[in-house]
Amino acid sequence: MDHRWRYTDAEGQEVAGPAETFADQAEAEDWLGQQWQDLLEGGVQQVTLFEGDDEVYGPMSLLPAEETDPS
Repeated sequence: MDHRWRYTDAEGQEVAGPAETFADQAEAEDWLGQQWQDLLEGGVQQVTLFEGDDEVYGPMSLLPAEETDPS
């Protein structure tokens, strides 16, 4: 089953992003590792990975750790 990312802003509202699909989780994660900065610059702040209609994990922040640390 195909994997895909759902893109959201800081409040969890869906935002537009590439409609890419991937054969497996590793391929999806590799792609995200190459594209996360462009996604962040385009307004995406969080991503959630899906396999078909099932959520695999997320939401996961794209912000650098120092920007997400509440202290």
